[in-house]
Amino acid sequence: MSYFDAASSAPLHPVARQALLAALDEGWADPARLYREGRRARLLLDAARETAAEAVGCRPDELAFTPSGTRALHDGIAGALAGRRRAGRRLIVSAVEHSAVFQAAAAHEASGGAVTEVPVDRTGRVAPDTYTTALREAPDGVALACLQSANHEVGTVQPVAAAAEACAADGVPLLVDAAQSLGWGPVEGTWSLLTASAHKWGGPAGVGLLAVRKGTRFRPATADERESGRAPGFENLPAIVAAAASLRAVRAEAAGEAARLRELVDRVRARVPVLVPDVEVVGDPERRLPHLVTFSCLYVDGEALLHELDRAEFSVSSGSSCTSSTLVPSHVLRAMGVLSEGNIRVSLPRGTPGADVDRFLEVLPGVVAGVRERLGAPASPAGASSAGETASEAPGLVVDSLGKRCPIPVIELAKVIGDVPVGGVVTVLSDDDAARLDIPAWCEMRGQGYEGERPAERGTAYRVRRRT
Repeated sequence: MSYFDAASSAPLHPVARQALLAALDEGWADPARLYREGRRARLLLDAARETAAEAVGCRPDELAFTPSGTRALHDGIAGALAGRRRAGRRLIVSAVEHSAVFQAAAAHEASGGAVTEVPVDRTGRVAPDTYTTALREAPDGVALACLQSANHEVGTVQPVAAAAEACAADGVPLLVDAAQSLGWGPVEGTWSLLTASAHKWGGPAGVGLLAVRKGTRFRPATADERESGRAPGFENLPAIVAAAASLRAVRAEAAGEAARLRELVDRVRARVPVLVPDVEVVGDPERRLPHLVTFSCLYVDGEALLHELDRAEFSVSSGSSCTSSTLVPSHVLRAMGVLSEGNIRVSLPRGTPGADVDRFLEVLPGVVAGVRERLGAPASPAGASSAGETASEAPGLVVDSLGKRCPIPVIELAKVIGDVPVGGVVTVLSDDDAARLDIPAWCEMRGQGYEGERPAERGTAYRVRRRT
């Protein structure tokens, strides 16, 4: 079985396993106690904190261990907002942050705060000056800004240093979610808060990092004598020791492994559009994580595609609406305005053999073709109209896709677009939220004209004008 989902959780690093087992024997006591076992545990905790702080680029007394990266995000955002309540009640976030950031933002709004969402381009990247604009145009005081270091779904690296500079100029702290990037290197820039999660770099699950640099106003939500009051409860010392040890180990390997995995990902980025028709590779082609590539396949049910790849012994992930119990498109893909159908994220763990990637490229075309055939997808793009056809020679068509889920509305659109003359209009009726993203994306890929949407008696009507 080839595991290609390191962005969700990386396999446990051998160093993490060794450190965990050793710490289970030596680090079981309360590090807050003064007797021998407690002092031994305290030495382990202090050493782990120093190791992690060195990797983060902060002082040891600025770093706290939390029960998870998600907990670090929630506590970091809440603590910074509470500490700067007098400065303002506005929170600035990018449109592609982790869901935990949006959950924290929703809680902030519910308590009377305000949120500004900074848009991204089609690669999933914020423009360097957008945080400056958001800060300057805020109608009230800004308490905190958040920006991930690299996106968890498409791998795009964000301009953190530029955003941090803009925030510092306005006296606003910047919180960086470094969960996906910290194992590859430190985060540049004068950030104020940083969060991360150990299981993303090969450490054990259940350990997060929260760094709060000196001078940043911060008020913990829960008072506690442990972890500077920022993470209440008894520390999971064996897991913390393993997390710090594995972070140091992966950093030592990062340069060589990043170059090797980038070459494998480049192979996927180049070969998939050649081997599989009607595919859109998404994310920034250059400013990206070295181990991650995401692509979307027209006319494919994402859940079926994942199951078929699993049967072929490949474990991959997806940001597609079709793998969600809510049938809502990924907020990241939606913010980028790219295709969400048949979305596949390949994120290679350290040590992935090149032969596994080659075998994936051999298997993928047949898997996609099989899923498309079962769904009745068109075999090729609609042909051009015959000479002399005009929009006035035939009425437009209405495609009723109400009650049908992705990718059926787009498949039905593709089947009939050739039935109207060039200049003619096909109206697609759909009540699937994914159609709002996938129909415009299909039009861009196919060179057809998307003319917008309007409410219908049921669902939404999407207008597509045939251009080719």
